[in-house]
Amino acid sequence: MLAGYAVHVEHSRGRRFPEPQHPYRNDFQRDRDRVIHARAFRRLEAKTQVFTRRYSDHFRNRLTHSLEVTQIARTIAGALNLNADLAEVLALVHDIGHPPFGHAGEKALDAAMREHGLFFDHNLHALRIVEDFEQRYAAFRGLNLTFEVREGIIKHSHDYSAKEHPELAEYLLDQRPPLEAQLIDLADEIAYNTADLDDGYEARLVSLEEIREGVPIFERFYQDVEKNYPDASHKLKFNEALKRVLNRFADDLIMNTQARLSQAGIRTLDEIRAHASRLAAFSPVVDAERQQTKDFLHQNIYFSPTLAGEKDDAERVVAELFAFWMENPATLPQSYQEKAKAESLPRVICDYIAGMTDHFILEQYEKHCG
Repeated sequence: MLAGYAVHVEHSRGRRFPEPQHPYRNDFQRDRDRVIHARAFRRLEAKTQVFTRRYSDHFRNRLTHSLEVTQIARTIAGALNLNADLAEVLALVHDIGHPPFGHAGEKALDAAMREHGLFFDHNLHALRIVEDFEQRYAAFRGLNLTFEVREGIIKHSHDYSAKEHPELAEYLLDQRPPLEAQLIDLADEIAYNTADLDDGYEARLVSLEEIREGVPIFERFYQDVEKNYPDASHKLKFNEALKRVLNRFADDLIMNTQARLSQAGIRTLDEIRAHASRLAAFSPVVDAERQQTKDFLHQNIYFSPTLAGEKDDAERVVAELFAFWMENPATLPQSYQEKAKAESLPRVICDYIAGMTDHFILEQYEKHCG
């Protein structure tokens, strides 16, 4: 039984191009399947999350990260009596617009675009992917996803201004997104705050002692684990403590969101949309713990001197390739040369680079820039 404030698939605003109902899959389940079968989704397997494969094949990439967010999002949605199918597809698609090389690639691509008075935004790029770039159907361009999924792609982590983005007017920018979309960014944080600690420890960028000292919530659970499993290895104790951190974040998000809904007297989806702020949230205490964890990751992993060289290389590759194609557009693939007749050249180059995997962009860099 879904809550009254959940998104009910039978009340979906539908697809841009109407299609007959499927005999045994609802529209959000079909959207999930379309995302999973998309080329852009498959390419996430070869895009950096934080650590490149020179560290280990075991570390997260954009694809495995998206799967972890999906597991967390479905669990939270189910506990809140929300539409788990919608939460699932939004989690699967939430990173589909990211370029190669993680945040370093995104930073460089945005900087290159700003030199031409433009910008790069991975959420807006994700919408372009599902609306236009993916070509799998004879009847229409894109994946023809439901309105609720397209809206969630845009609004799950950011509130866009209707004045600054008139092209997004159809997505109800003056209203809050449904709870299924609101929880995606928070599930994303739960996933990477714990996974990046795991990968950082495995990569030996941070020691167990440094994590215990710098992440109070981890230390509290680690002490409990030591009492219960005194003879376990350090790695297994680490795993047990980290699992408890993840559970605390997820449990708190569920319980605090339920409390906020009750306090606000929310009963319908329209009331969710009309509320002055987003209702999915951590409690103040746990949000402080989340921020402490995030600060530790920024200070000790994301901006680690060990990763600085790779980040600099990534930014240089993106910047130099972008500049090369601006000066030599005839070397772009024919399809992108055709696109450049209708769209600005910087935007076309941006689209091309953003879709690349880590290894493909390095091949292009070696080919064109030496």
